[in-house]
Amino acid sequence: MTFSIAAKCRHTGMIGTGVTTKNLAVGARCPFVRAGAGAVLTQQVTDMRLGPRGLDLLSEGKTADEVIEALVAGNETVGWRQLAAVDGDGNTAFYSGDSVPTIRAGHQGDGCVAIGNGIRNSDVPKAMVEGYERYPDAHLAERLLSGLEAGMAAGGQFGQITAASLHVVDTHVFPIVDLRVDYDPLVLAKMRFLWEAFEPKIDYFIELAINPDTPTNPYYVA
Repeated sequence: MTFSIAAKCRHTGMIGTGVTTKNLAVGARCPFVRAGAGAVLTQQVTDMRLGPRGLDLLSEGKTADEVIEALVAGNETVGWRQLAAVDGDGNTAFYSGDSVPTIRAGHQGDGCVAIGNGIRNSDVPKAMVEGYERYPDAHLAERLLSGLEAGMAAGGQFGQITAASLHVVDTHVFPIVDLRVDYDPLVLAKMRFLWEAFEPKIDYFIELAINPDTPTNPYYVA
């Protein structure tokens, strides 16, 4: 029972994911993102092997459609899976297996794709895309979180959600946003709190990594 979103920002080129679910540690199991390549979501009966494989295919220049087709082809257990991908050009694709026993749906927007299973209605992914597209000039992480919040407002999923993650990459080998909430009864409210606290510090942390001699370093000695 998970609903998630992946996107490439048309303005900045950043790529990211937002996920929430009823099980713990979703940020370690479902979203996979690589700078310059794209993102892959794997959920429902989650197969974590599909994320890295999908990223490798994206890094080879495969489109989102080609990646999903490759992950599905010859996979005897894929009927239990739900997948989505966004490539480096912002193309998107998704797949929902026939063995997924609950409501399963997906929706695509401009450079973004949302999927959900165990959701209360099939309009949840559409609402997520609309929430994402509502603030086109906002930071990608803000837009992804807005998508999750819109999905929850549209009905969300059955059962208590307990975990969420926000993951964004830019031009660096490391993620510029990697926020996770686990085992919290107010998951998205906690994620909103973390994101609003972290956003003003993004450039600061990047600068310290690249240029530790910067005067903004608290340990800088002139």
